[in-house]
Amino acid sequence: QVHLVESGGGLVQAGGSLRLSCAASGRTFSNYAMGWFRQAPGKEREFVTRISRSGGTTYYADSVKGRFTISRDNAKNTAYLQMNSLKLEDTAVYYCAADSSVTLSKVPGRWDYWGQGTQVTVSS
Repeated sequence: QVHLVESGGGLVQAGGSLRLSCAASGRTFSNYAMGWFRQAPGKEREFVTRISRSGGTTYYADSVKGRFTISRDNAKNTAYLQMNSLKLEDTAVYYCAADSSVTLSKVPGRWDYWGQGTQVTVSS
């Protein structure tokens, strides 16, 4: 089992920044790719970004490319999501997830472990 706990969400004005953290415990953190998904009210959970086990490869949804940055610190068992130039449409619950597969999947059901989520609200 991998236990994931997100933090860092909150209320921010459009154009502002937030940094989310995802602390992992349990199995070896570096054995998992890490990712972030988000779910807005009335919408399906959507892929945001993924980082490989070593941190050497990242993928981003087109909607966040150039604004969000995913990173990880395997020594601290923590993944991060730096969100800049936030837009109203970024408002959602953000979930951290862990994936034991080496191949990218943007399908939530393919990921192995999930955090409880943290709310990000962008105001005008």
